[in-house]
Amino acid sequence: MRRGRHVVYNLHAHLVFVTKYRRGVFHDDMLTRCEEIARNVRTDFGADLTEFNGDEDHVHLLVHYPPKVALSSLVNSLKGVSFRYLRQEFTGRVNRFIMHGRFWSGPYFTGSRGVAPLAIVKQYIEQQKRPR
Repeated sequence: MRRGRHVVYNLHAHLVFVTKYRRGVFHDDMLTRCEEIARNVRTDFGADLTEFNGDEDHVHLLVHYPPKVALSSLVNSLKGVSFRYLRQEFTGRVNRFIMHGRFWSGPYFTGSRGVAPLAIVKQYIEQQKRPR
């Protein structure tokens, strides 16, 4: 539980971002950098990145966020900032997979962790098959 001036909350969202056309872009170094970027972005929103992992074509994030944050704003920032940094730092690899200036697919998944216990969601994300 977290407290604000007029609120007590415990909001978690399981987010999944997929690369455009599910292209297998990521390798371990890119996923590690993507996690660092996400941890930096979340501070601007007062959120916590509880868990992060991914595969070649998608990433999973478990985010603990305050009620004043519009989840769509957090998602747009995470996707936009991560694309800019990844494109800058992994130019050759990212440019091979970009389609019409897009890295991430437009749609994303978000699920309230209230459906499953937090430990189960964390375990699911931890067990994602990370590329070598």
